[in-house]
Amino acid sequence: QVQLVESGGGLVLPGGSLRLACVTSERTFEDWSLGWFRQSPGKEREFVAAISSSGADTYYPDFAKVRFTISRDNKKNTVYLQMNDLKREDRAVYYCAEAPSGFSDGGSSSIYANWGQGTRVTGSS
Repeated sequence: QVQLVESGGGLVLPGGSLRLACVTSERTFEDWSLGWFRQSPGKEREFVAAISSSGADTYYPDFAKVRFTISRDNKKNTVYLQMNDLKREDRAVYYCAEAPSGFSDGGSSSIYANWGQGTRVTGSS
């Protein structure tokens, strides 16, 4: 069974930054597209970012286009999410996931086959 493990979450203040990472045991990592999603209490899972298997194409919802950046390192089997200028609305559990086939924008959770357990981004207020 393929495993994905997220890290990099933590306590931040508004305006702060975090870099999340997700390491996968997938042995053909370069063949998979990848995505980040988030979920906070009382809300449904929300698309955050996606990247194609080649890394040539990235996708973001409007709220993430300026502040967030997704990237991947195929030599390390790792996908990253750089988050800047964090807001209270960004507090959530963040999940990474793998999709076995290509997609047009990566925004639908139904296309992803494997999910990590999540890493929490929280605030003190």
